[in-house]
Amino acid sequence: MEIIAGTVDTFSADVLFDMARYRYEVFVEKLGWKLHARGRLELDEFDRKDTIYLIARHPDGEIVGTSRLLPTHRPYLLASVFPQLLGDTPAPCSPDVWELSRFAAADGTRLGMAEDPQGWSLALDMLSVAMRTVAKKGGRRLISASPLGIERILRRTGLSMRRVAPPVRVDGQLLFACLIEVDKNWCPRRDRHADAIG
Repeated sequence: MEIIAGTVDTFSADVLFDMARYRYEVFVEKLGWKLHARGRLELDEFDRKDTIYLIARHPDGEIVGTSRLLPTHRPYLLASVFPQLLGDTPAPCSPDVWELSRFAAADGTRLGMAEDPQGWSLALDMLSVAMRTVAKKGGRRLISASPLGIERILRRTGLSMRRVAPPVRVDGQLLFACLIEVDKNWCPRRDRHADAIG
């Protein structure tokens, strides 16, 4: 298994196509999100030349995880689409804070909705790579919109994180915005996250 980071310019057209198809399968088909998609591909206005993607894939090239990183001093999903999750807190607008979105791992699970230990193992490995990638760009925090269930699991990983505002029900699901302090040396402990799933 490898996790690679890059922009549109660093990935082949085939890899980007497979990533967009994987996102469609996860977010539209499996999770039922009402997203704009074309030809079974899921991309939106936040998939830009400056977007950094993390792609997890098997040695045979099959994509089994993806996420997107955006600096908050440019337009990003949480501030543009889900500002209600921020409550009275102003939306971050700084190269120090990066948004983590479209996070999916393993067989269609995503951070906060993974039900199997293998999916969580990959999700936490991807989170570790996301923090190292953002740290290289000068980022000090990640912000993300997540289902409420993710909060307990993130706390058990030993990460420094906090809610931005109280959870809000969106399309029948309780979501919250969370800030995660970037720790480029953090690595998931297998015993911790395996315990967190039970």
